[in-house]
Amino acid sequence: MNRNLAIASTSNNDESSKLDRKTIEKNRRFHMKTLCFQLASLVPPHLKPPQSKYVGGQQEQLDVAARYIKQMGERIEKLKREKEQLAAKRLLNSRKMLTNKLAVLELRDLGSGIEVMLVSGLNNRTFMLHEVISVLEEEGAQVVNASFSTIGHKIFYFVHAQVKISRVGVETTRVYQRLHELITPLEIWEDL
Repeated sequence: MNRNLAIASTSNNDESSKLDRKTIEKNRRFHMKTLCFQLASLVPPHLKPPQSKYVGGQQEQLDVAARYIKQMGERIEKLKREKEQLAAKRLLNSRKMLTNKLAVLELRDLGSGIEVMLVSGLNNRTFMLHEVISVLEEEGAQVVNASFSTIGHKIFYFVHAQVKISRVGVETTRVYQRLHELITPLEIWEDL
């Protein structure tokens, strides 16, 4: 009798485990169907085939969604490349603008004299020639010759000066620093 009971309980367990597996599989399929429906609802309507041709069912929906995802991935890559190109152009343009804002200063120590060459843009002059001459004279040099010429959109300044007192001389590094501060616009100093 115990043996019949054991067989009956084993068969009940098999039937209940089959029902459990069927229920689990049914729930899994329902969940997958819901996910496929949600995925298909995310695809824009203009990419879906007309309803009359939409007989493929879930497989067709998955194929359309896969093509859409691939297109979006390619579009993202294209937009990233364009963004990088625009960022590179913007950086190049900002460097060009900064270069155009800055004047070029060249100072040569000739022993008993100093030669100063400045190059500035026409539209962004931040100093006057008399200010350059004043700096040189304050530092112990006497200006012998000062001239300028305009070529294109640039102004070239040339100043030749001699040392007033040969024993004292002129400290060219200090002159260079003062002239550099004079010709550099304030907004550039704030950025540095």
